[in-house]
Amino acid sequence: MTDRIVELIREGDYLAEVDVELRDDAGEWSPAYSLEDARKLEAVRLALGRGDIAAASRLARVFVVRPVMTPAAE
Repeated sequence: MTDRIVELIREGDYLAEVDVELRDDAGEWSPAYSLEDARKLEAVRLALGRGDIAAASRLARVFVVRPVMTPAAE
């Protein structure tokens, strides 16, 4: 059985939504990603880390994260 899920990856001011499949084959390591999905997650993380938004955007939906409010200084 497989389930489609969205994994979130945050690097710095960027957040990516990556579509992946979780495979549950009732083994000891279930549920797990396919090798292809694990590589996709790593590629997105590395691309965001080096600021290559174009590369990350080819594999995921990328957003800029910014605070709405900052905590009050005491």
